[in-house]
Amino acid sequence: MTGLSAGHGSRSNATGANLDLEAVSFGPFSLRSRLLEKDGAPVKLGSRAMDILRLLVSRAGEVVPKNEILSYAWSGLAVEEISLRVHVAELRKVLGDGKDGARYITNIPSRGYCFVAPVQRGTRAAAPAPAPSPERTAPPPSLPHRLDRMIGRDDVLPELSARLLSDRFVTLRGPGGIGKTTVATALAHDMWQAFEGNVHFLEFGPLKDAALVASTVAAALGLVVHHDDPSGSIVNVLRGRRLLLILDSCEHVIDEVARLAESIYREAPGVAILATSRESLLVEGEQIFELVPLPGPPQGVRISAGEVMDYPAAQLFVDRAAAAGHRGDITDEDAEILAEICGKLDGIALAIELAAVRVGVYGLREMAGLLDSRLKLEWRGRRTAPPRQQTLGATLDWSFGLIGESERVVFQRLAIFAGPFTLNGAIAIAADEGATADRVVEALEQLVAKSLVSAQPDGASRRYRLLDATRSYAMQKLTDTGEADAIARRHAAYVQRTLEAGMMEQGAGDQASRLQERASLLADARAALEWCHAGNDGAVLRVALAGSCARLFVELNLLNEARIWSARALATLDDASRGGRWELELQSTLGHAFMFTERNSEQAEAALRRGLEIAEALGDHANTFRLLSRLNMFYRRTGDYRHLVPTAVHAERIARTIGDTAGIAGSKALLGVSYHLAGDQVAAQAHLDEGVRDAAALRGTQPGHFAYSRTPQIPLARVLWLRGFPDRALDCVRPLVGAAAPRDVVMHCIALCWSASVFGWVGDWAAVEAMTERLATHANMHGLAPYEAVATGFRAQTMIARGEAAGGIDLLRTALARLHADRYELYASAFSADLAHGLAALGRVKEGAQVIGETIIRVEQGGGGFDVPELLRRRGELEARAGELDAAEASFAASLALAEQQGALSWRLRTAMSLARLKQQRGDKKPLGELAATYELFTEGFETADLTAARVMLGKPPT
Repeated sequence: MTGLSAGHGSRSNATGANLDLEAVSFGPFSLRSRLLEKDGAPVKLGSRAMDILRLLVSRAGEVVPKNEILSYAWSGLAVEEISLRVHVAELRKVLGDGKDGARYITNIPSRGYCFVAPVQRGTRAAAPAPAPSPERTAPPPSLPHRLDRMIGRDDVLPELSARLLSDRFVTLRGPGGIGKTTVATALAHDMWQAFEGNVHFLEFGPLKDAALVASTVAAALGLVVHHDDPSGSIVNVLRGRRLLLILDSCEHVIDEVARLAESIYREAPGVAILATSRESLLVEGEQIFELVPLPGPPQGVRISAGEVMDYPAAQLFVDRAAAAGHRGDITDEDAEILAEICGKLDGIALAIELAAVRVGVYGLREMAGLLDSRLKLEWRGRRTAPPRQQTLGATLDWSFGLIGESERVVFQRLAIFAGPFTLNGAIAIAADEGATADRVVEALEQLVAKSLVSAQPDGASRRYRLLDATRSYAMQKLTDTGEADAIARRHAAYVQRTLEAGMMEQGAGDQASRLQERASLLADARAALEWCHAGNDGAVLRVALAGSCARLFVELNLLNEARIWSARALATLDDASRGGRWELELQSTLGHAFMFTERNSEQAEAALRRGLEIAEALGDHANTFRLLSRLNMFYRRTGDYRHLVPTAVHAERIARTIGDTAGIAGSKALLGVSYHLAGDQVAAQAHLDEGVRDAAALRGTQPGHFAYSRTPQIPLARVLWLRGFPDRALDCVRPLVGAAAPRDVVMHCIALCWSASVFGWVGDWAAVEAMTERLATHANMHGLAPYEAVATGFRAQTMIARGEAAGGIDLLRTALARLHADRYELYASAFSADLAHGLAALGRVKEGAQVIGETIIRVEQGGGGFDVPELLRRRGELEARAGELDAAEASFAASLALAEQQGALSWRLRTAMSLARLKQQRGDKKPLGELAATYELFTEGFETADLTAARVMLGKPPT
């Protein structure tokens, strides 16, 4: 990243920023060296604020961590973060940030600050910038393929790029077939490096359901969203980011696109949006860029061959004719005819291309006659008749009439594909039953050559697609033949077979490539499911198709769709399919999706148990393990700890039967977590230690693997603290501090929650606060509402620990109400104990005792758990405060005994301190015996909160 010349010789080294740009400008401001001007007038700015501005501008569009800013602006000094906030506030005030919609600096919670305004840079005074890194030199395959040569739009791209950088939100508007997608694709490739690789191209053409617009954008951004409307999550993740979002073919889903685009424009000032549409979005911020027809030569005048070729419409016609095999040169005699043809085609790129591919057959003069007789281009302007039908309908009708019968049949049948398709897909759909594939291959070759089907590279192979207008036309022709349902049935069967084959191949080979290949069928999977449920013709395919699609939806984190289609298919089960592999897949998916999108309901448990029953009956070991893991997760979340160890032991037995090393390592992690939560920390540590040793087998497993994403490191941290090894526990969780979120967003939330609990146990409330902010941001970004409630609980826990009992109590009641409603009890017992403690701190001991009593009952109903010793201790503390000393001593005794039984030395230490205080209150002559004996068992962690407090009580000198 280039920047400004450094004002302090050593500061550029502090952050790695190369601040040597001669000048930059943004909005009405210009910045040169250490001089800030607004509209040419100097602006007074403090030295520290100037340093911060220079650093942020040098890395515009990038989130600069707070510690880097502090290190640069206060080089060699130790200062509090409040100083940074004060100077950023000064800087925002000077810039007028927030006034009249101007946005310059945004705060990214728990991360840092980002300069979000577009920056125009001057020339460098130092050496040229280094060449881009290899990974930035070429756009990824996710962008559509760019035409090798785009004709007639050379002046469009620079103007459109400039408009996009200055206005941020541009709609490329024009009639169907004029080349909007072609221009948008070229722009994406041209601006790839300007946006440092952050370009997302979304094709809405295949999308039938407008309600899926936001989900499609969320998936492209890598978000996992578990609610119906992810728009808020999309806006949240885009705040503070700099990227280009291209929304292609919006007209048929325009209302949903318009709402989402307007929200992004308002709330994410670093995001540029390019939409392509036949009509305006009509929302705030939108700037229209009209894509006009390609200029053509004048008609009715004498014009030479050289002159006619100065016009883009003629250039495109000749170029496409030559590509189709026409080798004749354009003579002066031809020039007038070519001008006439271009005029009749009205500068519409697709119409020109469709005509040009036939010129080798008919010649220019005959082509002009055919246009008169067969092609009628009318611009009626009636809003209810889309421009695509007004113009390209006639063009396509004419072109369709010129191709052979075999090509027509293939062309019509290929219209059933909702997205790109492969050659094998084309053969499966378009070939007549019992016929060879040769006819389809030949026909497809001709359709590509005649621009009725487009081809784009896909690695070493090709994928094909019909342009949206072409597909609509072909689909109508297919309907007219009366075989639309038969082809739709063939298409649904093809999608089902292909996805089923992908399921069979999981666990071997390049799983990332296989997932990408399966993901390319998403649009067709959705279309096939819609057709199967629209009428009786597809009824026989519903169960198998939904079962094949279910795994794909889970892999792509489309859990709402997984739940909806699984439930609909299960409702249609008959005796033949009940108890089979498809019911197994559907029940497994339904239970998993319910658990994360609805709540931990009885319906979710019933689906998972039914799936497990079928898997065991079928001898399907991989699915048995997967379902046992999901059930284990369900019981963890609901607090039914009595089921954890049995399900984990069962899973380990299955993993050993399979003999898969990753599965065995995953089972060890599952066993460790189960023993930990059930209250056997010795067994938990043994299994987790073994799981950590074998963790390499788990790394790199893909979502399709039956033991996917079982990481033993985080639960081991909690076990180590309970066992009396606080320092080792912290060593396990410290790598998470500052670590980027992994692909599995749910697992990341779990890691943040469990790490926050460890930091709270050792008394590092600043770390708890930091992890809580990350958890809240991450959960909000991905629409994971239950984890937002957990974050609220941790925030309240921190407040109570710091003496802010009243505010903490209110937050805890809010969090607990949500957790109980969702049957998400995993964190509820700890939060309830903190609630009781906060109530007692305000003198409301009776209320606190009631809360802790109800919590103990609820936990014991679930089979007890790892934190029962701590709950008993908390009950004893409240009993002692109420003057019930005998009851308190009994509670402490029960806590000590259970902590000893569980192997939880840290719980034992806390209870020993509480018992010592009680004995001192009662005048016991030797109140510290149990505490001294417990303290001597520790070998580390003497600077953590509990051990420090115990040392003070024992009168021992600092270590």
